[in-house]
Amino acid sequence: MKAKIALATVSGKTYYELVKELKGRRLPFLSLTPKDKIPLYIKTVITTKEERDLISHPNVLIFNDETGAEAVVDEAIRVIQGKPSYEKVVIGVDPGKTFGLAVLADGRVLETVACSSLEETMNTILKTLEKTPAAASIVKIGDGTPAFTKKLLHLLNKALPREIILETVSEAGTSHFVRETTHQRGSRDVMSAIKIAERKGETFPRRQNDET
Repeated sequence: MKAKIALATVSGKTYYELVKELKGRRLPFLSLTPKDKIPLYIKTVITTKEERDLISHPNVLIFNDETGAEAVVDEAIRVIQGKPSYEKVVIGVDPGKTFGLAVLADGRVLETVACSSLEETMNTILKTLEKTPAAASIVKIGDGTPAFTKKLLHLLNKALPREIILETVSEAGTSHFVRETTHQRGSRDVMSAIKIAERKGETFPRRQNDET
């Protein structure tokens, strides 16, 4: 796959953080200095605020220390896909001792993460929905561990705006798929989360007072 994202910076710290994020998502990129000529096939350039004026390109994104590499790479993905926002974002969650989480944007896996606690899972979901604008957003939670599923639904129902759809999804058959693809605990959880995000679920009724 040809690179569509360029990193144009001489800041070692910025470059390190961006490379780590891009490689973690298996996104090809081109490394440049701010004064280098930018190839025509590059759709967006990531740089620092201090180096911005040195770059001539219609789509320049600024790395911000506060939001980090994750946020600017998310924005870069939207740019190269030609979308100011997504039609549908789905977050699949495989709850348990480790919470697998997968983010699908318009059917494509955008991000996966393994969370070690309910609190971390909640924070990740809230942050993901905030940074990933979409016409429709859905959170799908697997039903394999009912106690964790119920608790997470309760918390999300209270924390999320009413337009966010919550669904419970049957995990039947996901364990067989996961066993065939990986043997590591965290990887199993995120692979299961992807399958959950892809399946049709049962809508959880949103209640103003979270009556269950």
